[in-house]
Amino acid sequence: MKPSPRIGTLAVHAGNQTDPGHHAVFTPIVTASSFIQPNLGEGGDFCYSRVANPTRKAYETALADLEGGIYATATASGMAATSLILELLPAGSHIIAMCGVYGGTWRIFEKLRNRTAGLEVSYVDLNDLNAVRKAVKSNTGMVWIETPTNPLLELVDIRAICQLSSELNLTSCVDNTFASAWNQRPLELGADIVMLSTSKYIGGHSDLIGGAVITRQPDIAQQMDFIKTTVGAIASPFDAYLALRGMKTLDVRMDRHCRNAQAVAEYLATHPAIAQVWYPGLPGHPQHALCQQQMRSGGAVVTVQLKGGLDEVKTFIPRLRYFVLAESLGGVESMVNHSASMSHGSMSREEKESIGIYDATLRLSIGIEDASDLIADLDRALFNITGK
Repeated sequence: MKPSPRIGTLAVHAGNQTDPGHHAVFTPIVTASSFIQPNLGEGGDFCYSRVANPTRKAYETALADLEGGIYATATASGMAATSLILELLPAGSHIIAMCGVYGGTWRIFEKLRNRTAGLEVSYVDLNDLNAVRKAVKSNTGMVWIETPTNPLLELVDIRAICQLSSELNLTSCVDNTFASAWNQRPLELGADIVMLSTSKYIGGHSDLIGGAVITRQPDIAQQMDFIKTTVGAIASPFDAYLALRGMKTLDVRMDRHCRNAQAVAEYLATHPAIAQVWYPGLPGHPQHALCQQQMRSGGAVVTVQLKGGLDEVKTFIPRLRYFVLAESLGGVESMVNHSASMSHGSMSREEKESIGIYDATLRLSIGIEDASDLIADLDRALFNITGK
């Protein structure tokens, strides 16, 4: 039996990236919408790019290998991936989801699918298996797991909740965006489906929008391929090329991202201007033990609560040099996100505060710069608030 390659090798060589036409070292961009067929019934591997495209296919096979699946479809965005997965459920279905899911996920659940498909969602602490059992209804079809959550970095025991989902005959789906396959591989822990926004760590350079759905279940793969072709929410060849190129350096980038994040979290944990730090790699995180068991590191995102409110936030952000205020995360550059007005801006103040997001909550996406420069940048900006 051949040994399985490690993640650094998979990131470079995963899938079928051969170029039979010209034997290029890297998969070329094929922009064709249509492919010539010699005669009726004599088509090749590709006929129309909504169905399949050589560049996207190479990328999809690499994604499947990276996450430990048998099938992947690359989508136009992370939200497109979420939307495709929801198409697996009949109208009027019920989902059990983690409390504090990403604001975009909450928006599609509550502001769109609730209206167009009668979707019901119960938000439950997925680590409380008794609460999950009690939340099950006759129309429950799926458990939606996000771990770590955005932005408060709560963890879910993937193996435990997926085992329960299987016992209850429910499909389990894990949003692996914040961790990436570098940190955890949910399919190996029992998940039926993994989805992610590839705009983040897979692409890694803040230059593409994309998503992906991966599974190791043949029946789900067959259904998902039909849904993908029917709906057409596919990644373009150019975005597939960019994401595949970004994937090559996933291992080296994530190693630097996560080591930097640990150093930044340790620094911020003792700063007088910081009311709270959320980072699974810190011993004080409520699920630190689960992080050590389930993840390779604490991840590359650190979330903080400044002392004060919006005025302190507006004093702090403009004084940063290396951390840029921007949507998204996972690029090589460090970013700061104001969760209340950005990632969770579609929620009311009451809804945000019910899950722990306030005006002074800031999500820091830690880049690959030198950690000492990032800490010095934060120190300068925080000095303007406290004078310390």
